[in-house]
Amino acid sequence: MTITAISCTNCRAPLPPHIFNLPGLTPCPTCGVPLQIEIFPALFRRGAQGNAGEALLEETESSCFYHPQKKAVLPCDACGRFLCALCDCEMDGQHLCPACLEAGRTKGKIKNLENQRIIWDKVALGLAVLSFVPPIIYFCWITAPLAIYFSIRHWNSPLSIVRRTKIRFVLAIILALLEIVAIVAIIIAITNARPHPR
Repeated sequence: MTITAISCTNCRAPLPPHIFNLPGLTPCPTCGVPLQIEIFPALFRRGAQGNAGEALLEETESSCFYHPQKKAVLPCDACGRFLCALCDCEMDGQHLCPACLEAGRTKGKIKNLENQRIIWDKVALGLAVLSFVPPIIYFCWITAPLAIYFSIRHWNSPLSIVRRTKIRFVLAIILALLEIVAIVAIIIAITNARPHPR
């Protein structure tokens, strides 16, 4: 993006750089509409050139698995394929090829490439609260122990990218224990209400 690509929101005329990052509103030189334009300093910097990889000069040199015309600089730490500087993906001190990086992301083997996360505290609390819904109340003998299991099993699992407390786990355990106590009380009341044979 160049500086001249920034245009007025009203008349679409290109704006001169001298009206950028000024305090307060400044009128557009073409249509006079008041504007305030804040430009990040990175817009004024030239972009850094990426490493395109060295061209293969001799037939005796190793070539990249993905780009046979490029010189290999190192092997992939996962599969051993030779990689040029363009294909080298460095992560946590390991050098991986694009295929191994994608396989690690989809299979969940590379923890730093986590793109989704199950929020177990919500699952546990949802199971505990779900038992109060009328048609599902008959299955609370399943959902209450599951809520306790998920709370205990995933107590130390990463919760979310956003900082959260473990209050949902605590609430899930309390609700599930209350449900289990209620089930036991109902069973005892039913067995005591039956007439005993003499």
